Amino acid sequence: MEDKSKVRLTSAEMATLWSQYFNDSLSICVQRYFLEKVEDEEVRPVIEFTLHTSETNVAFLGDLFEKENFPTPIGFTEEDVDVSAPRLFSDTFVLMYLRQMSILAMTASSAALGVVTRADIVDFHKSVFKAAVKLQDMARDIMLKQGTYIKPPYISVPEKVDFIEKQSFLTGFLGKKRPLTAIEITHLFLNIQTNTIGKALMVGFAQVAMREEVKDYIIRGKRIAQKHIENFNDFLLKEDLPAPMTWDSDVTNSTQKVFSDKLIMFHASGMIAAGIGNYGMALAASPRRDLGLKYASLIPEITLYAEDGANIMINEGWMEEPPQNIDRDHLAKRKKNF
Repeated sequence: MEDKSKVRLTSAEMATLWSQYFNDSLSICVQRYFLEKVEDEEVRPVIEFTLHTSETNVAFLGDLFEKENFPTPIGFTEEDVDVSAPRLFSDTFVLMYLRQMSILAMTASSAALGVVTRADIVDFHKSVFKAAVKLQDMARDIMLKQGTYIKPPYISVPEKVDFIEKQSFLTGFLGKKRPLTAIEITHLFLNIQTNTIGKALMVGFAQVAMREEVKDYIIRGKRIAQKHIENFNDFLLKEDLPAPMTWDSDVTNSTQKVFSDKLIMFHASGMIAAGIGNYGMALAASPRRDLGLKYASLIPEITLYAEDGANIMINEGWMEEPPQNIDRDHLAKRKKNF
C-alpha cells in the first residue's frame, strides 16, 4: 500500500508551485520598493499585506522544495530591485496595479486548484486564492472610497427573457450590426483596462531599463498596448459607452534604475501571457463576427511579441528552465556511447 505521507508531486503540482515561486519572488521585490515609496497611509496596509503574503508563500515553497529534493528556483532577489531609487509610480496607480495582480492571482490559484491533488498542495493554493480575494477587497474598498474605482459601463435592464431567432445575431461586417451584449462589453472593458495598466507599466519600465534591447522591446510593447486600447475603445465609443481611463500620467519622470532588466522582462512576459488568455476568453464569448475577428487578429501579434521577449531572456541567460519530463531517447543514446 502506498505511503500517503510520501506521495510524489505530480507534473501539475510541480508546474503550479514552480510558477508560484517566481511570481511571489518578483512580488517581494516590487512590494518592497512600493512600501519604501508609499505616501498614502490608506494604501500602505495593502502593500504590507501583499508583501507579507508573498514572503509567507516563498518561505512555504522553499521548505517544500527542500523536503522534496526539488531544486529551488533562483527567481528574484534583493539584487533585482533598488528600493532607494526615486518614486516611479503614484500611489493611485500602485493601488490599481495591486488590484489587477489580485485578479491574476485568483485566476492562477483557481486553475491550480483544478489540477493539484496532494492535500498540502491543495491547502496552499486555497490560501493563495483566499489572500488574493482579500487583496481584491482591500484595493476595491479604498478605490471606491477615494473615487478612483472605474466601474464597467451601465446598460439598460432587459424588459423580458428572449431567444435568438436569426443568424444575423452573429453578423458584424455587412448590414446593420446588433448592439453589443453585456458579456461582450465586459470583456472589452476588462481588456482595455488591463492594456492601460500594462501600458503605464511599460512607460515606467522603458524609462528605467538599462539595456537598449530591453528598452526597445518595452517601448514596442507600449505601442502595441496603445493600439489595442484604441481598437477596443472604438467598439465601445460607437455604442456611446464609456471606456476606462488611462494611467500614463501616474508615471513620474524618473529615469534612475529601479528594477533589473531581468525582472522587467519577466514581468512584461507575465502580463503578455495574461493578455493572451484574456483575449482567448473574450474571443470565445464574443459571437459577433467583427468583434471575434478583431480578437483573433490581435492574438498572433502579442504571441509573436512574447516569443521575441523569450528570445531576449534566453540570450541573456535570464530564463530558468521549468520542470520537464525525462528525454528517454537521449538517455538511450547516452547508454550506447558507453
